[in-house]
Amino acid sequence: MPHKRICVLALLLGVCVAGYMLLGSRGNWAFVLSFRGNKLAALLLVAMSVSTATVLFQTVTQNHILTPSVMGFDALYLLILSVSVFTLGAQEFVRLPETGQFLLNTALMMGVALILFGTLLGRARSDMFRMILTGIVFAGLFRSITGFIQRMIDPNDYVVVQFSSFARFSRIDFPLLAIAATLTCAALLATWRMRHGLDVLALGPDTAINLGVDPRRGIFQVLVIVSVLVSVSTALVGPLAFLGLLVVSVARQITPTETHGLLLPSAALVCAITLVGGQLVLEHLLNLSTPLIVVVDVIGGLVFLGLLLRRKRR
Repeated sequence: MPHKRICVLALLLGVCVAGYMLLGSRGNWAFVLSFRGNKLAALLLVAMSVSTATVLFQTVTQNHILTPSVMGFDALYLLILSVSVFTLGAQEFVRLPETGQFLLNTALMMGVALILFGTLLGRARSDMFRMILTGIVFAGLFRSITGFIQRMIDPNDYVVVQFSSFARFSRIDFPLLAIAATLTCAALLATWRMRHGLDVLALGPDTAINLGVDPRRGIFQVLVIVSVLVSVSTALVGPLAFLGLLVVSVARQITPTETHGLLLPSAALVCAITLVGGQLVLEHLLNLSTPLIVVVDVIGGLVFLGLLLRRKRR
């Protein structure tokens, strides 16, 4: 049954992709397909990154309402953005090469994540909870510093910060997309090769040890992959706070299984349908310029509250 549902999701994604590429297209087909093809590739790349990172993070934390955003990736991205605009000015900031900004943001976010994971996961399994709490504290610290810096920024420059704070899929060049795709595909390949070990890790550290799997090593490997996926997707399009929670929750309802060989593709397909279908509706049917992530965050926030209330009743 889960295999049939995944096939239905794949068929639905194919319809969304065809509609996004062909609906309302006229004029020079080479330009239309190239322009929309880049945006479509970015949407699919981010969908696989966010959904996979969320599934992995929930597996190692054994909690279905947590996402990697609690570790402060989004807050760190906004801090880097605010510091860049404050020190360089808006005019110089918008002239920076996008590839350089992408590599700087990715390197800083991955560096902070690896320092945090390596420092706090080196000794005992209880450090997992300390790591999550430390991530939440760092996120609050990053947001406080960001708010302080934004109060000192020129109001005209602050408009640039606000505009760049929302995730957008409309300004992605092919070279940038190629670098992001290389890093993401390497992380996804490593995840797929670990899928059977992930099934064991989901059973808990004690069971994993009894089954011959080193949980501390497995958790560290998973968190490194999560840091790569989240850093690349955030640096590529911007913060995506509730997208992972929303799509993985829906995927668990459609394919109620803890087998990662089924859950990972199911979550990736649901996320891709959400992004491509949502962009199709907003951009080509409603002719709205509203960023898709604004709508996703509203729905994702409601899903998060629903999960909290349902767990409280239990």
